[in-house]
Parts: sequence; structure tokens; C-alpha cells
Amino acid sequence: MTTKTVMTAATLASSLAAALTLAAIPAKADDKAPPMEKCYGVALHGHNDCAAGPGTTCAGTQKVDYQGNSWKYVPKGTCETIKTPNGMGSLKPKA
Repeated sequence: MTTKTVMTAATLASSLAAALTLAAIPAKADDKAPPMEKCYGVALHGHNDCAAGPGTTCAGTQKVDYQGNSWKYVPKGTCETIKTPNGMGSLKPKA
């Protein structure tokens, strides 16, 4: 192989790798995605998005199902329609 052939093969290989990498990168979030809001008291144990109260740090640290002071992002306008064993979801922390 000549130096020119090796350089051409290397250039083609790196171009292909770059194209495959770009194809694997997720597209920008859809502009039509609904706005989200925090909904308290609806997350299951360990599935909260953040702020799960005393003894927890953030996402996934909720200790019990439907903990009233932890929240999960839900599509805007749906929170107060989510039924749980403790009542409906709330836009404000529950006691």
C-alpha cells in the first residue's frame, strides 16, 4: 500500500466514524413536547424527580410510595387528575 492509499483509507474510516457518531446523537427535544410541571405525592418509591424531603437528596431517593413532599414531572395540567391511594396529585407539597 502506498502512503496515499493509507491516508485515503484512514480519511474514509474517520469520516464514516464521524457520520455514525452524529447519527447516534439524539435530536433536539421536540418543540411540540408539552410543558411539564412538578406534581407532589404521585411518585412511587425511588422514582421521584427531586426534593423528597428530609433524609433524601434528590432524584430516586424517595423512601415510600406517594410521599407527599416529593415530586415528579408530569405534563402540565395533568397533576391534579392523577389519583393515588392518598388522594389526587398536588401542585404543592403535601404534609
